[in-house]
Amino acid sequence: MKGLKDIPSIESAFKGQNYVLDRELATIVFLMCQLERPLLVEGPAGVGKTELAQALADAVQTPLIRLQCYEGLDVNTAVYEWNYQKQLLAIKIQEQSGKTEEEKERHIFSKDFLLERPLLQSITQVEQSPVLLIDEIDRSDEEFEAFLLELLSVFQITIPELGTIKAKHKPLVILTSNRTRELSDALKRRCLYYWLGYPSAEKELAIIQERLPQVGEELSQQVVQFVQSLREMHLNKTPGVAETLDWAISLFTIGKNHLDKQAIRDTLGCLLKSTDDIDKVLGSELFNSELTA
Repeated sequence: MKGLKDIPSIESAFKGQNYVLDRELATIVFLMCQLERPLLVEGPAGVGKTELAQALADAVQTPLIRLQCYEGLDVNTAVYEWNYQKQLLAIKIQEQSGKTEEEKERHIFSKDFLLERPLLQSITQVEQSPVLLIDEIDRSDEEFEAFLLELLSVFQITIPELGTIKAKHKPLVILTSNRTRELSDALKRRCLYYWLGYPSAEKELAIIQERLPQVGEELSQQVVQFVQSLREMHLNKTPGVAETLDWAISLFTIGKNHLDKQAIRDTLGCLLKSTDDIDKVLGSELFNSELTA
C-alpha cells in the first residue's frame, strides 16, 4: 500500500489521524496491507476496533466502505439486489420493442439495474483499493459468515445473472467482533488476528492527550486512574475507551480541571450506562477514595 512501506510509516500515518497504536498493532496492520490478507480484530466494545478501519482509510486517503452486521443480514442487504421498479418500467417500455424474451431478460438483468451493496462495492472500485469494514461480524448468522468465505478467499462475488465479478483492486478488509459468539475456523483461517483489549493506563492517557489535548494533565491522569480502577470491578457494562473520552470531555466542558465527588455524580452517566453500575460505583470505596477527595 502506497505510503505504508514499513512499520514506522504505519505508526506515523496513524498518529496523523490521532489514533494511538502500539508496536504489535502497527505490525499486524503492516502485514495486512503487505500480504493483502483480511484482519480480524476482536475485543470488548468501545476500545477502538471500528476507529481502526476509519483511521486506516483516512491515512491512505481511500474510501471506507462499511457493512454493519446484525442477525438476519442477507445477501440483498450486504452484496446486491436488483432494482425491481426500474426493471418493471423497462419491461413495459420493451413490450412494443419487438425484442425476443431472451433479449428482454438479458437487458433487465444487466449492470444498469444492479444496486451495489457494501461487499460488491468493495470489489468494484476502479481507482484504488478501499478499506472494507465488516463490523461486528459476530452479530450475523453463521450462514452469512459462510457466505463471506468466497469473498475473503479470492475477492470475487458470483451473481447468477451476470457471472463472477472479480476485484479490480483488492480491498483492505478489517472484520471486527465483540466475541458474542465464536466465529468459525474457516473464517479465522482466512484472516490475520489481533485481540484489542482495554488499554494500559499509559496508553489510555496517551489516547486522551492525542484526541483531547485541551483536557489538562491533572484531569486526564485522574480520569484514567478512575476508569482503570472501574475495570477491576464487576460491572454489567465495563467502560471502554470511547466512554473514557466522553467522560473526559464532559468534565472539561463543565469547567473541571480535577476530579471531585460532585463532578463524578453529575457526569457518571457519560461513563456508565446502567443504573445498577452507577449505584454500585457511588457506593464503592473507589468513590470515597483519595482520588475524589
